[in-house]
Amino acid sequence: EACKLNSQEVLEEDKRLKLPPNWEAKKARLEWELQVQEKKKECAARGEDYERVKLLEISAEDAERWERKKKKKNPDLGFSDYAAAQLRQYQRLTRQIKPDLEQYEKLKEQYGEALYPTSDSLLHGTHVPSKDGVDRMVADLEKQIEKREKYSRRRPYNDDADIDYINERNAKFNQKAERFYGKYTAEIKQNLERGTAV
Repeated sequence: EACKLNSQEVLEEDKRLKLPPNWEAKKARLEWELQVQEKKKECAARGEDYERVKLLEISAEDAERWERKKKKKNPDLGFSDYAAAQLRQYQRLTRQIKPDLEQYEKLKEQYGEALYPTSDSLLHGTHVPSKDGVDRMVADLEKQIEKREKYSRRRPYNDDADIDYINERNAKFNQKAERFYGKYTAEIKQNLERGTAV
């Protein structure tokens, strides 16, 4: 009997090993989705709002934990590089596009298959944008320019720093010089301050 049980276990383990690595997670997710659908149906049958019922079942501690997780996932990481900034701008612009289905249907009737260009189609220069579309684009560009003008990074001013300038322009020049040559001239400056320079 032990031999029989052992062979059954070996067969079951072989089946488990042949399954994809994330099979159990997928199975659990599918079961959870089925439970959610059943609860939605029950709530609809009773005439209740599923979202309210779901929120009533969640404890305050779980809700706080989820809120903390949401705050940690900050999508705005600031400027990292131009490609990332361009991608974020593109995603923002595409999110706010509202497709005009009536206009699309009219164009579809007008052009037929030519609406979907292929490598042989010559549609270049035939499209004339609508007045509304141009106005929308101009308004968006003006909004971007206005936002850019408002933005200015506050640079911290250090009151305790040594005054080695005679006016603002000279202060900027000294800052640039320090940024580029500071590591090379640090020892010379220290010697001059101590009075041990040769």
